[in-house]
Formats: sequence, C-alpha cells, structure tokens
Amino acid sequence: MSQADEARVDALVDELISEHPPQGTDNVEFWGAQYDKGLAWVWHPEGFGGLGLARKYQRRINSAIENAGGTTENRYLNLLGIAMGAGVLDAHATDEQKTRWLRPMFTTEEIWCQLFSEPGAGSDVAGLSSRAVRDGDEWVVNGQKVWTTLAHISKWGMVVTRTDAEAPKHHGLTYFIVDMEAEGVDVRPLYQITGEAEFNEVFFNDVRIPDANRIDAVGAGWRVALTTLMNERVAIGGNTVPRSSGQIGQALEVWKSSNSNDAVLRDQLLHLWAETEAARLTANRANEMASAGIPGPEGSTGKLAWANLNKEIAAFTVDMMGLEGTTYPDGYELTRPESFERHGPQKSFLRTRANSIEGGTSEIMLNILGERVLGLPGEPRVDKDLPWSEVPRG
Repeated sequence: MSQADEARVDALVDELISEHPPQGTDNVEFWGAQYDKGLAWVWHPEGFGGLGLARKYQRRINSAIENAGGTTENRYLNLLGIAMGAGVLDAHATDEQKTRWLRPMFTTEEIWCQLFSEPGAGSDVAGLSSRAVRDGDEWVVNGQKVWTTLAHISKWGMVVTRTDAEAPKHHGLTYFIVDMEAEGVDVRPLYQITGEAEFNEVFFNDVRIPDANRIDAVGAGWRVALTTLMNERVAIGGNTVPRSSGQIGQALEVWKSSNSNDAVLRDQLLHLWAETEAARLTANRANEMASAGIPGPEGSTGKLAWANLNKEIAAFTVDMMGLEGTTYPDGYELTRPESFERHGPQKSFLRTRANSIEGGTSEIMLNILGERVLGLPGEPRVDKDLPWSEVPRG
C-alpha cells in the first residue's frame, strides 16, 4: 500500500468516527457521512462515494468502522444495489445519474433489485423478450421477469429490455433503471422451499420509463448487463469474510455444542474448514489485486467454489445434528423477508440449494472458467448472428 494513500484513508476514517460516533449516530446518517467522505466505494471517483484509490483499501476502512462499533450492514441490507448497481453506475452512468442514485443506495434509503431472468430466458439472458418501445422522451415496457430478489421492497430495479427485434440478440438490448413503484409494475411472490418469498416474479404492463433513466446507449444493454453480472459474481464469490464465519462458522458451532468425540466427523469438519479457508484467502487475494473498473472472471470462479462449498457444508452440518437435523424449527409459514436473512442450520441447508443457480448457474461458471481463464474454445452458438426475431423460441 502507498504510505500516502494509507495515511489519507486512515485520517478520513478517524474524522468520520470522531464527527459521527457510530454508537450514538443513526445508521443512515453515519452511512451518508461515510459516502460524503469518499469511504463508501473507495475505488469510485471523488464526489461519488470514492477517492479514486485501489479496491484493497475498502477492507481496511470497513474493519476500522467495525472495530469502532460501527456497522457495514448496509452492504447486506441493500446487497443488489451496493454490490452490483453501484458498479454499473460507476462504469456506465452519467454524473447526473450517479448523483441521483448512489448516495441513497449506500444509505439504504432506496433499495435496489435486478430484473434480468425471464421464463424463456434464464441462463441465456440475451434471449429475453421483454420489450421497450420509445415514445418521445419515455419508453413503454411490457414483459415479465422472474427470480427477482427483494423486488417487493425495492424502489429501483436494473432492467434489461429488447429495443430492436431485428438485431442479433446481444445487440438489440437496452438497459434502464425502473421505478418499482411506477404504475403498471406488478410484483408477485415466489415461495421457496424455506417458506420464504425472497424471490418474486415481476410483470410490466405499459410501464413508462423516462429516457433519462437509460444507462449507456440504446442497444448497449448487453455490455451493461455483463458489468452487472460480473459485479454480482464478485459479490457472491469474491466477498471477503472473517475466518471461520458464515456456513463453516455455523458448522463449528454445531460441532462444539454436540460435544462429539467422533474422529471421522472431526476429520470431515477440518477438511471443510481447510477448503473454506483456501477459498476465503483466494477471494481476499483477488480483491487485493483488483483495480477499479469492471471485474474480471475471478468472481465467477469464486462463485463456483462457494456454491459447491456452501451446499457441502450445510449438508454436513445437518448430518452432525442427527435426528434434530431433520426438523424445521422455523416452520413453513409463508413470509416475504425484507432483507437477506441469516438462517439456522436446517433452513441454511434448504437455502444453499439455490447457490448453484442464482447469479448464474454453476454450469455457466464452468463455461466462463474454461473460455476466459483456460482459453478453451467456446460452445457452438448457431444463433449468435441471427436477428432475434428469427431465433426459434419455445
């Protein structure tokens, strides 16, 4: 780390904590002050929540805030905005758009969601059919999105639409920020095996979006969508976490409470802990090396590793619990959570089933690893250059 940059960051953090003592300051007020000092996304430009420094300083900032009794829970409460939407705005938005959206995103005053997948376009997002037709200074959107996390509490949504049906599918897309409270937006719950409707399906019925809410150029939607997806995979697979926390932390708690002397279980637990630690350190290293701009494939490979590990650890944890692991203490009351809630072992086991699907399936992650990291030839894409209107669809 540059000593001058390090000293600057430390001085600003000291100012933040001194002027806004975390334990006596409302969280929204504290996060707003953090944004104003450039400590929200330290790699963003000055004036937009950053200092124009390397990403590696963010972990230092977050640790200092937490050690002072503050919280970085906003990154969890508004995960899709802070971890994904902010990167999209940083890379593609106008200064006016950044000024409008970034600060209330970071303070969690405005929650964000992502509207990509459709019933007929899951892993092949570029095949989507939701249409946006221009009408003066507005666009009229019709279509359906699915698996939209926390859409029911979101103020803003990142939506990709088809604006040119005669262009090849990757070239006829345009990206907008849609007001989720606008007339014609219909959000319906999708209940999961946990009993929660964290996901939703969203219907657009003649929804009007101002052209001022368009991100990048007309037809550049795929490029912006890729930025979103790469940031999403970094959020899932490149997230830096404390040692022995998360899924493996839960397994350790169950082991300690069981007072077990089973040598086989102990060896299995240590093996999973070692794998988790290797994945955690790899994610930390990738984040330390990352520069500003659009993330590379490291987030995809990390996401693949964590998806497999989380499922394996969750299954091991309920196995350690014996018959208790087959119960479901939370019950199956149908609920619509207002954040990414932390779960007990049994619900974690059910929830981790989604890890290899959400944010891009593990099969897609393997394709990215093969093509972008190992340099293997891509899969045949016979519809790549065809007009979208001529591509067969089920």
